[in-house]
Amino acid sequence: MCAPVPASADRITVFAAASMSDAMAEIEQGFEAATGHDVVVSLAGSSALARQIQQGAPADVFISANPGWMDMLEADGLVEAATRFDLLANSLVLVAAGGAAAPVEIGPGMDLAGLLGDGRLAMALVDAVPAGIYGKAALESLGQWDKVAAQVAQADNVRAALAFVATGEAPYGIVYATDAVAEDDVTVAGTFPAATHPPIVYPAAALAETQSALSRTFLDFLRSPDSRKAFERQGFVVLAE
Repeated sequence: MCAPVPASADRITVFAAASMSDAMAEIEQGFEAATGHDVVVSLAGSSALARQIQQGAPADVFISANPGWMDMLEADGLVEAATRFDLLANSLVLVAAGGAAAPVEIGPGMDLAGLLGDGRLAMALVDAVPAGIYGKAALESLGQWDKVAAQVAQADNVRAALAFVATGEAPYGIVYATDAVAEDDVTVAGTFPAATHPPIVYPAAALAETQSALSRTFLDFLRSPDSRKAFERQGFVVLAE
């Protein structure tokens, strides 16, 4: 049965980390079907979205792949702090081009430079985008960063880094585990130990300047059983109850 459509449908704009692309497509469809309201999802690197919000972009809800960017907006008074909660967790993986790459033991003794040869290591922007920040931290923790830094090909967001590997432009890349689930043309060669990087947590919150009464409704929907299933299908660990 279809949910009744309100006489006047409202619209909500959600800024969400690019690594959530596939899950958010499901959630957008589910929310619209359940409420009759429209959702506009804008996907990009969390840093780019946070800067757009600082510059006055008309968003209602922000879901970041890094608590730091949400902290910054909260400090600026741009987040409705009472609505903030930790929604998801993720892990970091090394992906290889193709569907049958050999596994790689992730550790201080790995020869990542040797694996790359003359190729590039695809990563999201290492000083701005969460996936890149986490990836650089992991490589530094393992004593690998200085050995491969010159070969890193930086992309605007993690999905763009994934595309470099999927198309064969880079033999390896560092992305979230959930990104690897979404792409058939890469192989997960190994998973970075959680201790090598800060916890990968996705906070969600309504923005202080939101003009939509749907912000809290949407945040509640993110914690619904249907949303949980959508996130788990993409490989996320759901933190919110």
